[in-house]
Amino acid sequence: MKNRVDDYASGAPEEPVRLTEISDLSGLIDLGELTELANAKMPFGKYAGRFLVDLPETYVLWFKGKGYPEGKLGEQFRAIEEIKTNGLEYLLHPLIRR
Repeated sequence: MKNRVDDYASGAPEEPVRLTEISDLSGLIDLGELTELANAKMPFGKYAGRFLVDLPETYVLWFKGKGYPEGKLGEQFRAIEEIKTNGLEYLLHPLIRR
């Protein structure tokens, strides 16, 4: 029997992810931090004002090669790199406050 975990392991699920399903992971993930990451914006440069999750993966990887900034922004970049590398951006999009 296939379940939602199988969907996540194989990439984007066929059905949209509902916020209630994300909150069910609260024991594993701090939903507040995840929401903050989803709403983090690039503070400078060519992509200033764009959500980090919406930055091109090539730009994130270029930044990795140059060295991530210190502090919280660097931590957010590391998380975004991991999310993008594994094709998990769709998990953050429902959390964005537009």
